Amino acid sequence: MILERAVLVVTPGTEPEFEAAMEQAKEVIAQAPGFRSLRLQRGIEQPSTYLLLVEWETIEDHTQGFRESERFVRWRELIGPYFAAAPEVEHYTSALVTR
Repeated sequence: MILERAVLVVTPGTEPEFEAAMEQAKEVIAQAPGFRSLRLQRGIEQPSTYLLLVEWETIEDHTQGFRESERFVRWRELIGPYFAAAPEVEHYTSALVTR
């Protein structure tokens, strides 16, 4: 399992519209092969900043399967207009799991 971490900074004042667009966008990404889950968290100290966590089966499911697809184009059409800056994206693999 691969965890994608994206920091999304939206234009201040557009947070409600961005969150509504993300409701639609999550349906688009959920159809991508290798998609496992999505979680969106809003910043407390910086409420125009969001942390997006997406689980993928493999890194290629994200970087090739999704990013090179029409689904990604639609995803960006929905949420991209709200970005104040380019998203910062990194990928992680499990190192330690406790429950």
